[in-house]
Amino acid sequence: MGTLDGKVALVTGSGRGIGRAVAIKLAGEGARLVINDLDAEPGDAVVREIGDAGGRAVACNGSVTAQGFAERFVDTALKAFGGLDILVNNAGYTWDNVIQKMSDEQYQAILDVHLGAPFRILRAAAEPIRTLAKKEAAAGARVVRKIVNVSSVSATGGAPGQTNYCAAKMGVIGLTKALSKEWGRYAVTVNCVAFGMIETRLTQSLTGEQAAIDIEGRHIAVGVQPAVIEAMKQMIPMGRPGTPQEAAGSVYLFCIPESDYISGQTIVCGGGFGQVM
Repeated sequence: MGTLDGKVALVTGSGRGIGRAVAIKLAGEGARLVINDLDAEPGDAVVREIGDAGGRAVACNGSVTAQGFAERFVDTALKAFGGLDILVNNAGYTWDNVIQKMSDEQYQAILDVHLGAPFRILRAAAEPIRTLAKKEAAAGARVVRKIVNVSSVSATGGAPGQTNYCAAKMGVIGLTKALSKEWGRYAVTVNCVAFGMIETRLTQSLTGEQAAIDIEGRHIAVGVQPAVIEAMKQMIPMGRPGTPQEAAGSVYLFCIPESDYISGQTIVCGGGFGQVM
């Protein structure tokens, strides 16, 4: 018996990194998963991994910023599993530059993936959630649903070269707080996790040729200089970056029944580094 037996969970950006770890964690606790990745191959691989472990998952791959994606994502959960209990807005990437060199395209792309896409997904989920909650209330049942949005200590503390990312991730905190007040009547908790330095492909050490990711035709450099990583280790009280599995654990805390009366909150998963202002 898992803590989340019978629940239906949707996780964006769950083909890699933190999102994959979140999906594996929730599936391991009994949830049925809707997996999403920009690229079909990693998304489908996670579906197979969950299935091989005895769980159930389906894929809804593609860009979270694409027109119609939000509705397709929510509909996938309803058609495949008949419900929607947990939604984790995790998908995103960084595209850094100092403000005088940052283009409008660069600024808007990061706002759209980190803030616009979660808004549209949550808007698409609103009517199904409201309908399900009303049916349950009429039947004398109370089902608590969970929304977990992902922010960053870059938002709460600022980071050079990331005006776009910081603005978007601070907006996620505002979105979380507003929606927690709108959806409390439907027994939905809406919370946020602000990650510190977590080991993913976006924070890999640049020990040789700079790594890059391909996002909808854009070739975007990623990675962190080794000196910056070492400096961060000195600032993190626990002395190291977090693992994707540890990051997933903080999301999981907001998905379990023990957090049913916690809403509108942001916690920092940063090994002691970073705080919410």
